[in-house]
Amino acid sequence: MQQLSLDNLRTFVSVIEQGGYAKAGEWLGRSQPAISLQIKKLEAQLDRKLFTKVGQRHVPSADGNWLYPKAKELLEMNDGIFRSLSPAPLSGRLRLGIPSEFASTLLPGLIGEFSKRYPDVSLEVTSALSRDLLHRTKRDSFDLILALANPDEETQGELVLQDDIVWVGESGLAVHGDAISLVLAPDGCVYRSRVIAQLKQQTRAWKIAYTNADLAGLTAAIQQGLGITALARASMPANLTVLKHRFLPDLGKVNICLFNQDSQHPVVSKTLAEFIKTRLTSAA
Repeated sequence: MQQLSLDNLRTFVSVIEQGGYAKAGEWLGRSQPAISLQIKKLEAQLDRKLFTKVGQRHVPSADGNWLYPKAKELLEMNDGIFRSLSPAPLSGRLRLGIPSEFASTLLPGLIGEFSKRYPDVSLEVTSALSRDLLHRTKRDSFDLILALANPDEETQGELVLQDDIVWVGESGLAVHGDAISLVLAPDGCVYRSRVIAQLKQQTRAWKIAYTNADLAGLTAAIQQGLGITALARASMPANLTVLKHRFLPDLGKVNICLFNQDSQHPVVSKTLAEFIKTRLTSAA
């Protein structure tokens, strides 16, 4: 069975379109003798003279003109197959909204890996409380939002993980003095609401010693001995520990959800969402 060389056909087409052997060689990054050899091989295989020399120029013969459109069609079919099977590089701007605790613990490694794979994607990250990220006046400012939701509330987001809310602090400092000392995020925080609701159901005294929306601030306060806090287990910093004590009630579960609302760069948003889901579920 005879088979045409697509490489030789590409050289043949280039000679016609570039106007000669020398220019075709420059276009393809090959020497003029190499171009001449490929044309001779193609002519030998077809037993046809494809070019005639007019002065210093090589012009297609009648057989060359007949072959030219067919060669173009074969090359376009070949290139189209590779285009269809090779994903286009991701590019564009992506606006990500994410709670502070996940921005501090989840994002650093994830963003590094994502940026290496997709260097043409520009990421704009905003950290805030889930309530603020999802507020109707702000949510349109983001293409992708990672947010917390109580298991009993309806949400339009995709459930990535239902995680435990755990007490977090430094070992041995869970409960001291007359009251449980707390460091919490401001009003509207899912953890804060759950902690207060559960502590109100028991008789042990408690107080909020420090309030900060940023996980780094809460962590510093914990390390200074100001109190303890609560977080989703998946967002817990490595330098803190899960605390268990008879005066610390169970805090239940929290849903970690993704809200993908990007219509401009849906493939980019979907790809980052898959990165986030993989990281969260593998850490659970």
